[in-house]
Amino acid sequence: MPKEPKHILVIRLSAMGDVAMTVPVLRALTHQYPKVKITVLTRAFFKPFFRGLKNVSVFEADVKGKHKGIYGLYKLASQLNKENHFDAIADLHSVLRSKILKKFIRCKRFVSIDKGRKEKRLLTSGKLFKQLKTTHQRYADVFETLGFPLNLLTPVFPKKALLTPKLQIILGEDSKKRIGIAPFAAHEGKMYPLDLMKQVIKVLSKDYKVVLFGGGKHEIALLNELENEFKNTVNIAGKLTLDEEMDIISNLDAMLSMDSGNAHIAAMLGVKVITIWGVTHPYAGFAPFNQPEDYALLADRNKYPKIPTSVYGNKYPEYYKEASRSITPETIVKKIVSII
Repeated sequence: MPKEPKHILVIRLSAMGDVAMTVPVLRALTHQYPKVKITVLTRAFFKPFFRGLKNVSVFEADVKGKHKGIYGLYKLASQLNKENHFDAIADLHSVLRSKILKKFIRCKRFVSIDKGRKEKRLLTSGKLFKQLKTTHQRYADVFETLGFPLNLLTPVFPKKALLTPKLQIILGEDSKKRIGIAPFAAHEGKMYPLDLMKQVIKVLSKDYKVVLFGGGKHEIALLNELENEFKNTVNIAGKLTLDEEMDIISNLDAMLSMDSGNAHIAAMLGVKVITIWGVTHPYAGFAPFNQPEDYALLADRNKYPKIPTSVYGNKYPEYYKEASRSITPETIVKKIVSII
């Protein structure tokens, strides 16, 4: 039996949702094995995700700049070797970049995630329709192989962040319950039609404070329009740091999100998350952490039997683009109100 590693390098460079999904698993690891030291190799932007995790530090990878290409990865590995001694590498990414890195980093023991590509292909081809292992469990399996079996069923979450005066002013002084809404996703097939989302916001903003999330010039412009159109609605996109956004998210009573990164950020902070699913499906294993099954609102598979058309929502027949239109605004509002 190999000795339990004392210092583990965890590799997960992107994407936002996938990096956020590592957090509940690492929190479980550090609570259940408090003597283990973790270094997370990820992009600088994601560093705030790991705040408050004991014995966890972040090593920043600039894969689009100084660590780009094979020579850049060699420089990154040299830097890691110089500053650390790793007993094991947990590769939670398992892509060409992380495989090259492992060849350069001085460490004899490494375990890579099993992404379950075969069963995911069966799921998206229609040959299989059942719940696959969650991404969180796939991450946990890596640590179990390293000698650290994890219990993810009794999670611990951070306390709500104390809001700074700046954030209190943005949210307003009223005592209304706060609902976050993140209406965008990387692919159109994963998004709820904006005309229907307006109906949802119109109803919710009568009794609740609605906080809008997003990013990018086009999204921010659309969110500003929504902020101006509805009362009790505030758009924070483009105005805050990720740290500040996380502080606000931790103070929400619920988050409404697509199958996207904001769902996973809210879930890792212990917030109730209602998700809308278009051409993707929770069966692929990407549902947000620790959320009841009925918090996922699904497109009608009687009308759209090929769902899930892909794991990431980037492939679908053209007439599936608005599959989530089969979920009524009334269904969404009713679910949110019942939860909060």
